[in-house]
Amino acid sequence: MNDLFAADNAQQAQPLAARLRPNSLDDYVGQQHLVGPGKPLRQALERGQLHSMILWGPPGTGKTTLALILSQAVDAAFITLSAVLSGVKDIRAAVEQAQIRLAQGRRTVLFVDEVHRFNKAQQDAFLPHVEEGTITFIGATTENPSFELNNALLSRARVYRLRSLAAEDLRGLLQRALDEPRLNGMTVDADAAELLLNYADGDARRLLNMLEVAADLADGDAPRIDADLMSEVLRDAVRRFDKGGDLFYDQISALHKSVRGSDPDAALYWFARMLDAGCDPLYIARRVVRMASEDIGNADPRALTLCLQAWDVQERLGSPEGELAIAQAVAYLAVAPKSNAVYNAYNQARALVREKPTDEVPLHLRNAPTQLMKDEGFGAEYHYAHDFPDAFVDGENYFPSSLRHTRLYQPVNRGLEIKVADKLQRLRQRNADSDWQRYGELDD
Repeated sequence: MNDLFAADNAQQAQPLAARLRPNSLDDYVGQQHLVGPGKPLRQALERGQLHSMILWGPPGTGKTTLALILSQAVDAAFITLSAVLSGVKDIRAAVEQAQIRLAQGRRTVLFVDEVHRFNKAQQDAFLPHVEEGTITFIGATTENPSFELNNALLSRARVYRLRSLAAEDLRGLLQRALDEPRLNGMTVDADAAELLLNYADGDARRLLNMLEVAADLADGDAPRIDADLMSEVLRDAVRRFDKGGDLFYDQISALHKSVRGSDPDAALYWFARMLDAGCDPLYIARRVVRMASEDIGNADPRALTLCLQAWDVQERLGSPEGELAIAQAVAYLAVAPKSNAVYNAYNQARALVREKPTDEVPLHLRNAPTQLMKDEGFGAEYHYAHDFPDAFVDGENYFPSSLRHTRLYQPVNRGLEIKVADKLQRLRQRNADSDWQRYGELDD
């Protein structure tokens, strides 16, 4: 009786998220693209097969729960390691346990949470045991496996992408939580529920943890959570952002693409999302300067100046004045004429230099500070452009001779680059006419 009482107390002491952890795929919330009828993981379990895999997705999407359900479905022992706390010694101990069980006819699932935190040597320690079938390896990561895991491990494990939970999934989970006996018939007002669902941001664990905090603060025999109580609970909560992780780069990518796509509304939305999640405004300011050069360029050179000024305001005045200045820059970039001509030309120039790194500087472009260098022809036949009409020397070549007719910068037909393109066309035509006069008749 005492053992039963102790077990019951232990269960009641568990966090709500742990008490609601499902035991089968039928109770599992979300990820129907993986575990729904006819989908890959459900089919594998229906055949009694389980392979090594990487579960990749944001926090709170059910990676650990799914791994546990999969192991239970094939009656495999479940060993869990945390890459934050474990090392090669722990891996070897887990493998030894798996070898003993395998000799007794039972399989072992070795689940590694945050597997991206293991270094290459630690990841390599799994390889022979995965190949031999000693363990079925399941790794969980919030980071892109292509960047964080070595190729040898990736080649032996299939990657499954888990998605943030949809609002309806979270709503169903909330109702299931309210039916939990420990919550004592608690109710949540509709507007309070919306606050909680918005805060959860696709993360089941966040939803349940905040619900449990609110439940602890609710009073009365028939406790009720209203919008005021929920707002108080969520007031100091920080939204999911994960600086340096996938979500961080997903959001800055969305901001950049909104600017490039000339959508100031979406660009300001993603800017506000990143600030709301705790992103350093100076980081965004730096990226906005990059956007000015990469996507606006010479179509509107004022954009770069405005972005640098916004950066300066943030450094001088801080928030909120600086954030408003950055917002101004973001909106300006979004509506400015777009050109990636300089960006493309720069990349082509870098590629050209890699291909032809040793072409000599033509003699006429070299300085000649000594008489010896003058005698060698350095600077000979160089024409000082300011001495010519329009400060332009027809037919002059500033490339190595083998690259004479190279074209890198091609202005677009937008903004100031319309005028730039017209001027370049005239100057290039003058060069072409000069070349024909010099060399064309000789060719005839």
